[in-house]
Amino acid sequence: MKAVKNIEDEYLGFEQGPIRPPSEANSLLIRVTRNCPWNRCTFCPVYKGSRFSLRSVDHVIKDIDLLHRLIVMMKEAGEKTGYINREEISRKARNLNSNELQAFHAAFNWMAAGMESVFIQDANSLIIKPSDLIKILKHLKDRFPWIKRITSYARSHTIARIKDEDMRAIGDAGLNRIHIGLESGADAVLKMVKKGSTQEVHIKAGLKVKKAGIELSEYVMPGLGGKALSIVHAVETADALNIINPEFIRLRTLAIPNSVELFKEYESKRFEKCTDLMMAEEILLFLETLDGINSTIKSDHILNLFEEIEGRLPDEKEKMLTVLREFLSMPPERQMLYQVGRRLGFFSRLKDLKNSQAVSRAEETCRQLGITPENVDTTIDELMKRFI
Repeated sequence: MKAVKNIEDEYLGFEQGPIRPPSEANSLLIRVTRNCPWNRCTFCPVYKGSRFSLRSVDHVIKDIDLLHRLIVMMKEAGEKTGYINREEISRKARNLNSNELQAFHAAFNWMAAGMESVFIQDANSLIIKPSDLIKILKHLKDRFPWIKRITSYARSHTIARIKDEDMRAIGDAGLNRIHIGLESGADAVLKMVKKGSTQEVHIKAGLKVKKAGIELSEYVMPGLGGKALSIVHAVETADALNIINPEFIRLRTLAIPNSVELFKEYESKRFEKCTDLMMAEEILLFLETLDGINSTIKSDHILNLFEEIEGRLPDEKEKMLTVLREFLSMPPERQMLYQVGRRLGFFSRLKDLKNSQAVSRAEETCRQLGITPENVDTTIDELMKRFI
């Protein structure tokens, strides 16, 4: 799909997009594109019904300059006390218009978080001309020279088409981490969910990012193959990552809100969703198949059942496998309590099952809602939709 021209010539003011990775919670969000140029993935609820467009480089520069002016204003307000003087800053903010006020809140939150990282939005920022992205990155570094990390989402299909020298130049200009939604390395799964990529393209893009000296964060979606393709999904995804060897592999469990195309397949039984037990088995197989790489596994999303599946390969692989094996060896009633307790925030990891107070809350919830080992997955499906 070709990039769509920006939809206006006039600068309409500061913008920020709707999402960013969990790991970018403290980042300043700079919107370079709007929405997603592909926007066909059957599992994704974001951007549906929204037209993709590019923002003018000059407009992005104006956003950055506005943020810089506001940061300077806030720093001056706090110079006398040596800390963020909320009262003085609030007084100055009263003179801002509504659009400047939106930028002010973004700048204030970033300043409070330490001003170390920036995330370039929206879903596929590297689709713009490399020269334009480099101009934006250099301006960011010029205005905020203390920044330690600048990151962005990108599609494998887009990265695979970027020249090596351009990718290297983008990295040299300051982009030092790219997040890619690999989701699966299995062609059968990628085709089924209309990902618009193949294992070959994923590998080509991942290696290109690595070659440019840019950190790579690949997202994997347990459960995306459903019951029919669970094993293929686990093994072939691991096979692809064994070749790429990204710095980070981030797990984000499949959930199916009613608004996505995949829900129709799920509702009609054409797509059979994995139970939590099956997904635990799938993740176990996935981790067992990862070999010869030194990636860091991260489980940094509320949708994930196991927060503690985190660690550096290969040294901490056995520790992560132990978590899954422990869960799979539990009796069904104990598994049910953990599933419910985790999704309702009573537990964050398996060891929380030793907390009698938290266990009592989970038991009472199960009693009140009539949750049993036989129907727990249906209840979990509804709970997970709240977090999307």
